[in-house]
Parts: sequence; C-alpha cells; structure tokens
Amino acid sequence: MTSISTAQIELHRYRQQFPALANKTYFNYGGQGPMPQRALDAIALSQAHMQDIGPFGDEVYIWLTSEYKAVREAIASELNAPPETISLTEDVTVGCNIAMWGLEWQPGDHMLLTDCEHHGIVAIAREIGRRLKVEINTCPVMATLNEGDPVDAIAQHLRPNTRLLVLSHILWNTGQVLPLDKIVEVCRNNDVRILVDAAQSVGSMPLNLTELGADFYAFTGHKWLCGPGGVGGLYVRPEVRESLKPTFIGWRSVVTDSQGKPGDWHPDGRRYEVATSDFPLYAGLRQAIAIQHEWGTPEQRYQEIRRLSEYLWRSLATLPDIKCLRTSPPESGLVSFQLTNNKPQTSQQLVRFLESQKILTRTIADPDCVRACVHYFTLESEIDQLIDEIQKFGK
Repeated sequence: MTSISTAQIELHRYRQQFPALANKTYFNYGGQGPMPQRALDAIALSQAHMQDIGPFGDEVYIWLTSEYKAVREAIASELNAPPETISLTEDVTVGCNIAMWGLEWQPGDHMLLTDCEHHGIVAIAREIGRRLKVEINTCPVMATLNEGDPVDAIAQHLRPNTRLLVLSHILWNTGQVLPLDKIVEVCRNNDVRILVDAAQSVGSMPLNLTELGADFYAFTGHKWLCGPGGVGGLYVRPEVRESLKPTFIGWRSVVTDSQGKPGDWHPDGRRYEVATSDFPLYAGLRQAIAIQHEWGTPEQRYQEIRRLSEYLWRSLATLPDIKCLRTSPPESGLVSFQLTNNKPQTSQQLVRFLESQKILTRTIADPDCVRACVHYFTLESEIDQLIDEIQKFGK
C-alpha cells in the first residue's frame, strides 16, 4: 500500500466524524462549517448535565464557571492571545457591535470601511453615523484583488478625524487576504483604531493576535472551526481596553460585592459579556477546536486549504464559460467565479442546479458571482464533481 493511499484512507476516516459530509458535497465552509459528531455529543451531554444538577443552583454556577474558563482558554490558545483578552459572544456581528458602538464617538468623527464589508457591518456603521453624527466612508479595496495595493488604498482614505477603520482579514466576497500587519502599522502611525471582521480567518489560517496588534478582532466558531452556531468572541488588545466602553451590559459584565450589588467592570474581557448564554454550546466549540488540532497545526491546515483552493481555481480555469475573480492562485479557501457565457443563466440558477445535485455553494451579490469554499478535508474528487456538474449546467 502506498503512502498516498494510506493518507487517503486516513482522510476518509477523519471525515467520518462529520455527519453532514455523508450525503452531500459541501463547499459552504465560509457560511457555516459542518459539526463533528463529538461536538454534537458534547452539547447534548452538557445540556443533560445542566438539567441533572440544576438547571439553576450553586453547583450549576460552579460548573458554568469552569466551562467559561475552558472555552476561553481554548479560543485564546487558537489565537495565540492571553485568555483575559477574549470576550465570549454569539457571533462576529455581536463582536463588531461591541467594538463599533463602544468607542466614545463625537460629532464629526470619521469611520472608514472597505467596499468589501458584509452588509450587516455596513448597517451598523450607517446607524452610528445617523445617531451620533459620525462621517462614514468606504475605500476601494475590491479593485486591488489582482493589482494595486490595499494598504495604499486604505492609507489614502484616512483623515485627521478618522477614529476607526473596519475591515475583514479575509474578504468574504472575493477571498482576498489583506496584509493586516501592514495595515495595522498604518493605523498606529495615524492614531486610528482598527476593528477586524475575522469571520473567514479564524479557523482557516494561523493567527497570532498578540503579534498582529489589531485593536479589535471579532470572530465566530461556527464557520471554519466547524463549531456550533451561537458561539463567537471578540479579542480586545489590552492597551485599548479602557477606551472601549461596554456596549451590552449584564451580570457577567461587572464585579459584585457581598450583597450582590454591581461595582466596577471586570478588568478583563468579561466586561463585554452580558448574561445567560446557551452554555452547552461552549463544550461543543471546545471539541470542534480539539478535532481541528488532531488533523494538524494551524499552519498545516492552512497550507492544505491553499493547495485545494488552487486545485479548484485551476480546474475552474479550464471551463470555457467560467471566469475566476482572482487571476492568480487564491490565498484562502474562498474561490469566487462568474458565468461569462451569453446564455440567460444566472449565478443563482447555477447554485440551485448544483444543490439539486447535492453540491452546496452560494451566490454573492457584490460582485455578482458564485462562491465555493474548500477546507483542509475537502476531497479532490469533490472538486472534480463540482467541475463536472458546472459543465453540465445549461446544456
């Protein structure tokens, strides 16, 4: 038996941990990752344990405290950041809300976004602009996908009154990986805070938030980490914590005295947390993270994602009526492409056709395209199947 066949056997065995992969070909990791069975089991066991010992009482509270600590430490280890810098949230959008609303805005301040941000984040910015009289602008980063420098594009749009730059580490629509270290340096030199939407980067690429230096880094566990929906987090750089006021407030945010009266904010990331969460999900995310590490290091997983995304990109390039947005091999697991024929078929029709064949992709509205995502455990045969079905579409 060759080493290649042994590796393939091990990969298929590894994939058996993910029940969702048994009956479909999945390319939507950037939307939501399939959960491993161990994570599903951990959630069920945690829920049953809560009911057995509580669900409310001193014993439950002690148990929940240990669950908070364990999941915070698991996340912090994944991101190479101290646990006290991590706030537990429900998703990326909650983390972005905390960071965007928590600054002490003044009328006439300026917030800069890129033109590739998710519409949920754009909506937050617009409401801050409306309520607090903050100027909101975008800079043209989409145009730098294949040529140009996104760092220069951002630097040219900073103003003396810019307080916050909001951008994604990996752009959700084109898959472009922004040079975040260089952008952080530009922001530091201009006394601008930087909030990173990390929906597509956490779990898909190696990260060291301590070295990276971004002020705020909002992420989720349900995409590339393949954890449950409803658990995410926000990293806040310790040096800027005191300047970011809590957006949502609850009993988890504050230190209480012996009479249970609220006092000061917690001195760490807990100050941005609120109250009751779906606590059994924490056990599910911890198991999901552990399973990722059983396959390989973050760097090994990222390199395999890039290898497979290049395989998909090169395969798409062989199709006569398909144009990939990127003109060189992708740097992330997101591969976006457009239909270029003169037939009336649309991206949405292609996605629906593929789903009828049990192949799951998605459309992106701006730019109009289809997005397919590969993970490190995607099979080359699955990519071949996708290509075969695209060729059949419209015939």
